[in-house]
Amino acid sequence: MSAGNSRAVFSAQTEPHRDLGALLERHLRHPFRKPIADYNRAACDQALAAWRAWRPESGLILDAGCGVGWSTVNLARQFPASFVLGVDQSADRLGRERPAVGDLPANAALVRADLVDFWRLLAAEKIRLERHFLLYPNPWPKIGHLARRWHGHAVFPVLRELGGSVECRSNWRIYVAEMALALGRLAGRPVVCEPWVPPQAMTPFERKYLESGHPLWRCRAQL
Repeated sequence: MSAGNSRAVFSAQTEPHRDLGALLERHLRHPFRKPIADYNRAACDQALAAWRAWRPESGLILDAGCGVGWSTVNLARQFPASFVLGVDQSADRLGRERPAVGDLPANAALVRADLVDFWRLLAAEKIRLERHFLLYPNPWPKIGHLARRWHGHAVFPVLRELGGSVECRSNWRIYVAEMALALGRLAGRPVVCEPWVPPQAMTPFERKYLESGHPLWRCRAQL
């Protein structure tokens, strides 16, 4: 990924979507029931086995949508007493080399799975996360794309069952503002969308956005 040439997110939407609250309430009333794919069950079993083989009493951190795994490596080094699972649906991204950050630490694993299933499988296992990161998810910036954003997806309420400290980052303020509103509904307390300048880039996208001069945003909630 080349540096410094990323275009800012463009959208006709200038404020949090007016339908977000109603959509989230509908999803809270009607749990997501889509059948879970067998390959995602196998991936979850593999991931939990790796965690328990390393140190079963350790906290579990989920790097949701980890891409090429930079963030997984960085999080594992930042939290050496915890185990970090990096999950992404793309085998190609997970299989790429990570020369900029080095090898995967012993307290981390990368797993190919669909998060829609993976989140529900963790919840079914009564897993409570220590930390949960959603770093630079696809913004789906068109007004009609609300239901494709994680906070607008029918699976979103399951994040409350997983608990932990949830952090979302994006270079599109509206995405983080919406996520803050949705997390606040799950947490039962206000969540703030705030400007964010990282001490060092956590992901290739974060590096590219910084070098392109984009303002970055984040929100954090304790579920």
